[in-house]
Amino acid sequence: MAHAATLAQAADDGAMREVIVTATRTAKAVDKIPGAVSVITQRELEAQYLVADDPSAALAAYIPGYAPSRQKMTSTGESMRGRATLILLDGVPQSNPLRAGMREGYFADTAIIERIEVINGASAIQGMGATGGIVNYITKTPRTEGTTVTVNARTASQLRHDNVDWKTGLTVAHKAGDFDLLAYASVQARGMGYDGSGRLLGIDAVQGDTMDTEGSDLFLKMGRNFGEQRVQLTVNRFKFDGDGDYRTVPADFAAGIPTSSAPGTPPGAPPRNDVTTASLEYRHNALFGGAFSAQLFSQDFSSLYGATNTATFQDIRLAPLGTFYDQSEIVADKYGAKLTYVRPDLLVAGLEATVGVDHLHDRSRQQLAGTGRTWVPTLDFTSTAPFLQLEYEIGPVTVRGGVRHESADLKVDTYTTLAAYGSRLVQGGERSFSKNVRNLGAIWRFAPGWSAFASSAEGFGLPDVGLVLRGVNRPGQSVAQLFSLEPVVTRNNEVGVNWRGALGNIGASAYDSRSKLGTVLRINSQGIGVLDRVPTTVRGWEVSGELRANKALSAFGSYARTMGKTAATAGAPMDLALGARSQGPDKLVLGANWQPVAGTQLRLQATRLGDRDINLGRTVGTSNLEEHFRGYTLADLAATFDTRYGKFGIGVENLTDRQYIGYYPQSASFKEPVSYFAGRGRTLSASVARTF
Repeated sequence: MAHAATLAQAADDGAMREVIVTATRTAKAVDKIPGAVSVITQRELEAQYLVADDPSAALAAYIPGYAPSRQKMTSTGESMRGRATLILLDGVPQSNPLRAGMREGYFADTAIIERIEVINGASAIQGMGATGGIVNYITKTPRTEGTTVTVNARTASQLRHDNVDWKTGLTVAHKAGDFDLLAYASVQARGMGYDGSGRLLGIDAVQGDTMDTEGSDLFLKMGRNFGEQRVQLTVNRFKFDGDGDYRTVPADFAAGIPTSSAPGTPPGAPPRNDVTTASLEYRHNALFGGAFSAQLFSQDFSSLYGATNTATFQDIRLAPLGTFYDQSEIVADKYGAKLTYVRPDLLVAGLEATVGVDHLHDRSRQQLAGTGRTWVPTLDFTSTAPFLQLEYEIGPVTVRGGVRHESADLKVDTYTTLAAYGSRLVQGGERSFSKNVRNLGAIWRFAPGWSAFASSAEGFGLPDVGLVLRGVNRPGQSVAQLFSLEPVVTRNNEVGVNWRGALGNIGASAYDSRSKLGTVLRINSQGIGVLDRVPTTVRGWEVSGELRANKALSAFGSYARTMGKTAATAGAPMDLALGARSQGPDKLVLGANWQPVAGTQLRLQATRLGDRDINLGRTVGTSNLEEHFRGYTLADLAATFDTRYGKFGIGVENLTDRQYIGYYPQSASFKEPVSYFAGRGRTLSASVARTF
């Protein structure tokens, strides 16, 4: 795969500008990193967010190995290369690996994002949770002297009843000498959506939806340079709440009618996300011949799910079985520190050393908001991880290798499971994990514009601890004895070749990702998820690139094939395909950019998802593993126009108004009438941004 799936545009003289990424802990040019690194630029994000204001849709469009977007607040099934993704905002972790409620994808307004850096494949460079890769959202920073005020607005509609989305924001950017500040505030509201047949889309009133919602964002970044030093403070407060004006209408499988919606008030409070992220950074670019950086951070995350009368929530002491509604809430608070020191030319010319230590404290819990019952007890997780990375550059070859020592403790108090699990008393305790995770790779720039790389890297994570603990249904259990809490270590071996030149870029890579003790969530006949600890292997290959006919016209494309395998039980043959919860289908993206006149940009792209039929007739326990998916092709169009009155944009999502059932709801082996969702039909959008 290309180091940058979508690189910076050519300069006026036709030469490619160097692409720098920071997701590797130090600023590095992509052609000196042995691995598959992608950068989604500001221009590309603007085009994609014009079509659909959806973070996961941008990743699915630009990252070959990223699974299709759910178009919901929940991100279940949105994996990368068949594994979990560590999500960061300016290096601050947003993922909740201890109790992954799959709602971590909505944590900031897309308007504050300058670019997205992606490390494809297992990595431990940014800490725990990146068994499939790292997605680091980089926020905007003022670049020009003076003060500017920008007003932006976006609206989208299918020209039907209660079907208007709108968002408006105000940005103040100020830069005066060594001081800079960027402040942003926005409000938004989203109406309902319709499928290609003109039917109201089904609303996910329990897991969370982007329809029938309202949100707000407050963002502040301010920094000051002191010669070679810089201090920077960043704070972001994001809220995304359901309105609760629609209820779910179950699907009629016999008639081929997907889940829909109707006006009404669901029980309980609507789902919501409430996320506050803060970081204080210090950098010294000339400390003892090297560069030092320190970051203190915190993240407060709260996610409320809709009310349901699922069997899991029933308790005869509260109400007759089947009649009681309750709703889940995940609360996860993190704080930590990252220290990094980079020293070039250590002892010999060309040898660079990067040393540092990361500290993280994560306190997570899951409760039933309606009754205050404990579903997942408070999980106190503390991790300290020193690391050493060495890089040696000699002529056209760069070799990188390093080790990170993960040392973690998990403390859990004694608790009692819900009545549905037998009200079992589980003895609390502490589990400790210690693991060295390594990486080694090399890149060879063997001809002008050409490079080849080989890499082997490990990622470190934990199974969904909350999912394990809340499901204990046998007496006499204790946290200290649960083998299923053992860590997940994934090794990703990869080779690739890349070309970058004035006419564009092309790259391809093949990888093999293995976990001897992985995790697979299987849904049993009662619709309850059971976490099995079995080995998993994911093999795949990816190709992507962009070719420019001239300065005004270019074509781009990517293809990804992911082939995940696992076993029914530990020690059994690896003859089961990973399901839709874990990996996406084969994906082809093709498109073109055209600049008919200066200041105008048109983008047309199409995505084809391939058919997938797996695990025919296979079961594990009461879990049916058979899945079927009939692929579909979707086309989108975006156009922007720079005028003296501001920057205007027009977008069309699902240009052909295709009627389709989304990848995950269509594939899931356990199909529920309330979650068989169709995708959005043709949607028109318009935007304007005016700077004063």
